[in-house]
Amino acid sequence: MNSYRLGCAAITVIGTIAIAIIFRPFTIVNAGQRGVVMRFGQVQDTVLDEGIHFIIPVVTSVKKLNVRVQKNSFQTDAASKDLQKLTTELAINWHIEPSKVNTVFQNIGDEENIVIGIITPAVSEVLKAATANKTAEEIITKRTELKKEIDRHLETRLADYGIIVDDVSLVNFSFSPEFSKAIESKQIAEQEAKQASFIAQKASQEAQADINRAKGQAEAQRLQRLTLTPELLQKQAIEKWDGRFPTVMGGDRTLPLINIAPEKLSDREQ
Repeated sequence: MNSYRLGCAAITVIGTIAIAIIFRPFTIVNAGQRGVVMRFGQVQDTVLDEGIHFIIPVVTSVKKLNVRVQKNSFQTDAASKDLQKLTTELAINWHIEPSKVNTVFQNIGDEENIVIGIITPAVSEVLKAATANKTAEEIITKRTELKKEIDRHLETRLADYGIIVDDVSLVNFSFSPEFSKAIESKQIAEQEAKQASFIAQKASQEAQADINRAKGQAEAQRLQRLTLTPELLQKQAIEKWDGRFPTVMGGDRTLPLINIAPEKLSDREQ
């Protein structure tokens, strides 16, 4: 009798395990996921957090969606305000708002449906609208402003679908070969003009410096002429005299050269 009971218990345990394996009365929501609960295929208001959850087999099913930040790149053709064609490569970091995974799945679908059905057309429309308000030159020179505008409009547009925009990156702009060449030529011409202006300004400054130096030397000479009186020159000569008279050659001997003023001789004769 005891053996019979043990056998029945073993069969019950094995049957329970088999049923659990087949019907799985529980589900596990992994990290970075949320579970969308469906009862007979109908989405429920309940959103399952990370962890293990018991469900009613057959009646209840769970769809798991990734709520981590995801990155997708998009390439879109557009036109500037001055009708220059450009191709833009855009990268977006986004994620599903965790508390709205049930409505996102119900209205849109999974991550692939979100990218194809919502984000891609939104990026194309927002980008075309933003570039249409700026000239090609403004698109190049005001890249930061354009990025902020695209970021703001995408954030507003996708928030209505339960999608959060974390960041937008303008990876690259490319214009037609003809326009790119024209931009390059313009930049070269501007650099050459700046270089020529710098050289001319430098030459003008150097010429002005030469003029100022010449004026300074002329003024110094004028002031020197005003201050060098005969008395001052004689005084300077006396201060510098070493006590020896200059000499001249006369015949076979050297005679001292004595400069005696005529007025001195007249005084002696009298």
